[in-house]
Amino acid sequence: MEISKLNERITIEKNAVVTDAIGNHKNTWTHYFSCYAYASTYQAEEKESEVSSEERSVTFTVRWCSETAAVTSTGFRVRFRGEVYDIESVDLMNYRKKEIRFKCRREPRQ
Repeated sequence: MEISKLNERITIEKNAVVTDAIGNHKNTWTHYFSCYAYASTYQAEEKESEVSSEERSVTFTVRWCSETAAVTSTGFRVRFRGEVYDIESVDLMNYRKKEIRFKCRREPRQ
């Protein structure tokens, strides 16, 4: 892996349950880890229904470390350039412990 390709800063957020002052449980996203990544678009398409929208998918390649090795597709998401991306799959790159690839899809705006 060429370190010079890791030129984009991403933030990995973790889903956590927080209890407020009166005991209500609420899902929230908390900062988990920030690192540099190589970002590449692997799919972009437009969907047409009542409202046409663009769906963009990005692959992020990061260096392997204990924090990135713990990331799963169910409890984490990626924040990149102000956009939020859901992690669809985590590729451990043949378990070589050198790099990890996250395939992500941009979350629709609400």
